[in-house]
Amino acid sequence: MARVSIGSRVYLSSVGLVLAAAGGLFFALMWRSFQRARAVEHWPVVPCMILSSGEEERQVDPNSGVERRFAVLFGYEWKGQPYESDLVRLRGSGWSSKEDVVEAYVAKYPEGSRQECHVNPEDPGKAVLEKESKAPGYSLWFPGIFVVGGLGMVVGAWRNYSAKESKSRQAST
Repeated sequence: MARVSIGSRVYLSSVGLVLAAAGGLFFALMWRSFQRARAVEHWPVVPCMILSSGEEERQVDPNSGVERRFAVLFGYEWKGQPYESDLVRLRGSGWSSKEDVVEAYVAKYPEGSRQECHVNPEDPGKAVLEKESKAPGYSLWFPGIFVVGGLGMVVGAWRNYSAKESKSRQAST
């Protein structure tokens, strides 16, 4: 059996650790998103009034298309105090080049309509119209593969190294 050099083992270990670290980072980010979605799910629901509803436009540069974003402001009461929020979801409403996406939100939340919003009981100034998706929690297995695979590379690079070394030492004595 061919002897594997220390340099090769170190290289494989480095690649494995980088893969495991990248997988761990994405695992942590996805876990945080999942936990945020679970928290919003338990926030109390209160009635709210849509104060303004429309779209914002921007063009990043002259060669790109126009992007749109749903802009909303709604008012609600929490424990007798009036509040306002502009959040559809915690992560906000993103920019889109598809006009129909924004129009669907404007139609769903027209100005003057009564809706229900989810209020953060720990920070009542923060309320959202929609819950977050828990999809990141159901996809944690994917970055987990990189963590397990990367650590497996490290273990595989060094496995049997000490046993082979001790056998070669015994054979030479």
